[in-house]
Amino acid sequence: MDATITVAIIAATVSVAGWAANYSFSRIADSRRQRIEGLMAHVEKQLSDLYGPLTFLIIEGGASHKDLLSTLGRDQVFQSNAQLSTQERELWLFWVDNDFMPRNEAVQRLLSSNAHLIDGETVPVSYKTFIDHYNSWRVTHLRWKQQGVEYSWHSKIDWPKEFNEDIQSTFTELKQKHAKLVGILAGDSDSASRWLKVPGMLDIAFRSLRWRRSAVPPRSIAEP
Repeated sequence: MDATITVAIIAATVSVAGWAANYSFSRIADSRRQRIEGLMAHVEKQLSDLYGPLTFLIIEGGASHKDLLSTLGRDQVFQSNAQLSTQERELWLFWVDNDFMPRNEAVQRLLSSNAHLIDGETVPVSYKTFIDHYNSWRVTHLRWKQQGVEYSWHSKIDWPKEFNEDIQSTFTELKQKHAKLVGILAGDSDSASRWLKVPGMLDIAFRSLRWRRSAVPPRSIAEP
């Protein structure tokens, strides 16, 4: 066989193998990218619609509570076996109506309207405790405002500190997960060219393509 023809055949074979390898890799990469993009979209939804707003509200609430304690001049609002003075009660109820209750309502609304975005397979215990805290306080406080029935001026169920920790730790984990997914996608954009440069990879891809073709049974003439 003429050397020129031989070189041409080899070149064509390498070209076909390269195309086959690139095509095969592209399909795998596209499928992987779609899965990662779907997961990333869900994480972004969790951050933007639930855990981001919740984290902000919790941080804001903590700062407001510290301001209240500073105004009262002590490290807790309700002390053991001690009633609030009239002035202290007025201050407390002002904070309740204009800060604590509206924020708790916003937290409850975020949870109820975005339950599908809660991370994990079940609703964490601290989330349920917060709902109990909110509902117990809301009803008794509303009854006092509408019917004048006095109560202890706070919820029967203490604010769950674990709720703050769970929300903020989940927010941090989701941020880290999102950054990792972004890094994976950025890395995948350059992986095809690096993959094709690996010694022997073209030959492996070409042989894989031939094996796949031989494994597919021939279609009859009547088949479309």
